[in-house]
Amino acid sequence: MEKLLLFLLIARTLAMDNLKVAFQWKQVDFEYPTEEARQSALASKEFIPENNLPLGLEVHGDRLFITVPRWRSGVAASLTYINLSDSSEAPKLRPYPSWEAHRIRPDQPPEIVSPFRVRADKCGRLWVLDTGLENILSSDTKSLAPTRLLVYSLRNDTLLRSYVIPDHQIKTDSFFANLAVEDHDCGDSFAYLGDLGKPAIIVYSWKTGESWRVQHNFFHIDPLSGEFNVSGIIFEWTDGVFGLALSKPDAEGFSTLYFHPLTSTNEFSVSTKYLRDENLAKSSFHMYKHLGSRGPKGQSGVSFLDQKTDVLFYSLINLNAVACWRTTNPAYTMESQGRIYMSNVTMVFPNDIKVDSNDNLWVLSDRLPKFMYDVLDRNDINFRILTAPVADAIRGTACDSKLVISPKFKPSLGDKERNSVAKIEVKLSLFIFLLVAIRNL
Repeated sequence: MEKLLLFLLIARTLAMDNLKVAFQWKQVDFEYPTEEARQSALASKEFIPENNLPLGLEVHGDRLFITVPRWRSGVAASLTYINLSDSSEAPKLRPYPSWEAHRIRPDQPPEIVSPFRVRADKCGRLWVLDTGLENILSSDTKSLAPTRLLVYSLRNDTLLRSYVIPDHQIKTDSFFANLAVEDHDCGDSFAYLGDLGKPAIIVYSWKTGESWRVQHNFFHIDPLSGEFNVSGIIFEWTDGVFGLALSKPDAEGFSTLYFHPLTSTNEFSVSTKYLRDENLAKSSFHMYKHLGSRGPKGQSGVSFLDQKTDVLFYSLINLNAVACWRTTNPAYTMESQGRIYMSNVTMVFPNDIKVDSNDNLWVLSDRLPKFMYDVLDRNDINFRILTAPVADAIRGTACDSKLVISPKFKPSLGDKERNSVAKIEVKLSLFIFLLVAIRNL
């Protein structure tokens, strides 16, 4: 028994370093047509380097898309990409689909204003949820365009559709920062847009070109989870439904949507059967499920479900960590959740998570609270993109199928065994502390 517990504890400890840095920046820069164009943008303050913060990511083919929301003035382009084949550790960002799409004119909004996150589907489309807002953190926030869903062809980078969310579905405090796309039928796909400000989910049908607003108590915050502490920066947030992740379809063709408010430590789920039908959505209160809790300091932002392994990945923003849970596990408990990666240096505020078509996990960390409430050190590395094959990322964690333990397994320990386990835990805690301290030097 003692050896088994020691093995599991050590395995979980070592598993917290399963990702490697692929790209990193002190400040991001853009690939302008000429150096003269870049200098002109700097002089006119169309580009203010310290005001550009990478936030969302997506991978399709050789391109890694990165969003740069217009938190403050001087954002050169709010949707960009780099190539995975770029040899530079800090490649310059290229505007997507073009510089022209991001050009702000006095009498005309740009094609893309300020998206937070995007999603590439299996049908060769890029779904872009655009807030339409500029200078979000300042006192003079401007709405350059209504909240829109933009869909591009990744085959030729042309705009396929621009859908404006109807006014009656937008509330006074609405804010849309994340989306999930159900794409197993390319002609009958659905997008789920999370309203974190006035908690609800907007469901958009590609087939009909219409949307509707779905509300539920589970989309709202937990008032006891409103305080955050990220690397010593303490703040209070009241963000509702945020994490959105979809399973593969069941026999009837419906996915399970796993979701959680950011200001919460709980995880929930619902079948998209009760979201895709506007009338059914109004009478399905009891179809939603509370799965369980992530425990103390377990507030989570983004999440993503790898449909090949059925593993749900999610951020733990207070802990500067990425964790996981295998959705085939019958219990959502602290014991059934695993740690993929944890670092107070390289994973400060994990802000987006994706799995690409080649089964690689990608995570972007960007020190957002320091950007919002303090000042980033331009001489320090502030933004990182980390990656690993999914199989490597979950190896040795509770999400590894080889380490899954039945929730019915409850060993009976006598006093002698308890003392032995306690000694092991003390020694292992010291080992963990030293390991993290050495890694963070």
